[in-house]
Amino acid sequence: MHPFSADEYFDLTSFSHSSLFNKNEPVWLTLKLIESYLKSLPLGEIHGTLENGVHLVNPEWITIGRGTVVESGAYIKGPCIIGENCEIRNGAYIRGNLIVGDRCVIGHATEVKNSIFLNGAHAGHFAYVGDSILGNKVNLGAGTRLANLRFDDQMIKVYSNGESIETGLRKLGAILGDFSLTGCNSVTNPGTFMGKHSRLAPCSTARGIIPANFNIKTS
Repeated sequence: MHPFSADEYFDLTSFSHSSLFNKNEPVWLTLKLIESYLKSLPLGEIHGTLENGVHLVNPEWITIGRGTVVESGAYIKGPCIIGENCEIRNGAYIRGNLIVGDRCVIGHATEVKNSIFLNGAHAGHFAYVGDSILGNKVNLGAGTRLANLRFDDQMIKVYSNGESIETGLRKLGAILGDFSLTGCNSVTNPGTFMGKHSRLAPCSTARGIIPANFNIKTS
């Protein structure tokens, strides 16, 4: 199993799209597969409730599960699949290449692109989620930003045990393990990995590899 395998960060047993992940490869490579995976599915099925004023782009590439409510003013661009019993709130901005599990929340003024939400993941208020994976029951505090692009526009590297590992990705946000939490107005730098049950305090910044059960506090 690869040291950055999805199994290190997520329990995939109840996730409908677990086939995307390969335990023998680093988890960040899953982000490169999202678009092709979505376009291989029979999308275009709306089973949830769309309030008046929802804007869908490429609706033939959008599937929304039963019990999900999309509030007026939400913008959703396909390809995209949203699971059951989710909330897509007013002002949510979904830019495509998104896979959302069940019981998830994408909130007001939250922007999301090329990402995966496992079951119960919440980005409820004023968040940015780009090229990232949120594990089961991850919760982003209001104003959380998962930055995905370096200032110098170079490929993103991961540093582990004194070794620099090339990801091959120009854009890579954060990998947030199951039950990890971020506080209000917190930021993760490109290529941040937070282990299961880790926490990032309000108004704090995280970078690199954060172990499971670790709390990052403001200085």
